[in-house]
Amino acid sequence: MNPVLIGMIALAILFLLMFFEMPIAFAMALVGFCGFAVLSNFDAALNMVGLVPYSTSADYIFSVLPLFLLMGEFANISGIMGDAYGTIYKWIGHLPGGLAMATVGGCAGFGAVCGSSVATGATMCRVALPEMRKYNYDASLATGSLAAGGTLGIMIPPSMQFILYGVVAEQSIGKLFMAGIFPGILLSLLFMFAIYIGCKRNPSLGPASSKASWRERLVSLKGIWGVILLFAIVMGGIWGGFLTPTEAAAVGVFVSFILVIVRKQLNRKNMVTAIIGAFITTGMCLGILIGAMIFGYFVALTTLPMALAKFVSSLAIPPLGILICILIVYLILGCLMDALAMVLLTMPIFIPVILALGFDPIWFGVILCLMCEMALITPPVGMNVFVISGMSGVPMYTVFRGIMPFLIAMVIGMVILIAFPQISLWLPRTMLGR
Repeated sequence: MNPVLIGMIALAILFLLMFFEMPIAFAMALVGFCGFAVLSNFDAALNMVGLVPYSTSADYIFSVLPLFLLMGEFANISGIMGDAYGTIYKWIGHLPGGLAMATVGGCAGFGAVCGSSVATGATMCRVALPEMRKYNYDASLATGSLAAGGTLGIMIPPSMQFILYGVVAEQSIGKLFMAGIFPGILLSLLFMFAIYIGCKRNPSLGPASSKASWRERLVSLKGIWGVILLFAIVMGGIWGGFLTPTEAAAVGVFVSFILVIVRKQLNRKNMVTAIIGAFITTGMCLGILIGAMIFGYFVALTTLPMALAKFVSSLAIPPLGILICILIVYLILGCLMDALAMVLLTMPIFIPVILALGFDPIWFGVILCLMCEMALITPPVGMNVFVISGMSGVPMYTVFRGIMPFLIAMVIGMVILIAFPQISLWLPRTMLGR
């Protein structure tokens, strides 16, 4: 049988297994093993399955993931995010929808020291939701801003999504981190603008809070020093060529741990919570990555990616049109599966196509990250929506209603990033020691 045809049949079986709720890591590993055995032989498939888990988990570059996750956990328990949110609240809380805008700003700040969107949304929910309820914010706006703002955790570096994309697509993680900074700022501003317009048209959605004096605003600036220090050391070290991403992650863990000590939050309960949280997320990511690697070996054997790249290159459609088709596929997949699984499942197939079309893989990584942000808040599988709904007690349909303005803002952001790729690519090209 034609290997390409076998690859297409295997993809159909994979989606069928996911439909019956088999964990994505096991589904990809099973289909990859069976497909490899069919195209090669059973012994070769056993050897491959025996080697891939170790070679993947023992890869030095992958150590950056648990380190950045631990850095985020320490930053969380140190309380620097509560102070940063308080600072932003003092400056813009008096505007229409000001508390929701401050929530987005707080999510952006936490995203700068954490690589997880779910952790970002959950942390800010505990900090910001009581304040928004105090000022009678509409439930859909309050929870929608938390769910959408939480997605900034995977765009603003350090980003778990960029790390895994860099590993699978064999791209520089440092350049991907730099590429996400300006798009993350752009999305934050678009989210704030969407909140301001909505609350300006309907003030009852987000009533303005009391206005802080200039003295209170200036004094509050001391609350953001921890976030700025951590972000400057980690990202500045990568940009300046002083630190590799892995070294920067290790330094970030050390600095965030010092912040825990300085702020007198060091105790057994906090340490256990931080370490277990980092372990659980790392284990989940590692399991999915191993399954994706096994599936990737099989997909490479089918020559399906090369055949697809050759086919789309021969089409009488401009590259931009093909890119839009790929993004539509991601939009559909994002409604059906976890964002992380979506990336790892499709990378072996789409990366050759992107390269054949002449697109920059670093820029595409940013575009793909934005699609993952959409996947985190689109029904029926919107992980951030599930988390915020569970923590707030607000029905999921109310949260989904609240994220609609932010989805529109994301689409606008996508158009801007496609039209002006230099927003993503300028900073990586200025890196020293690259």
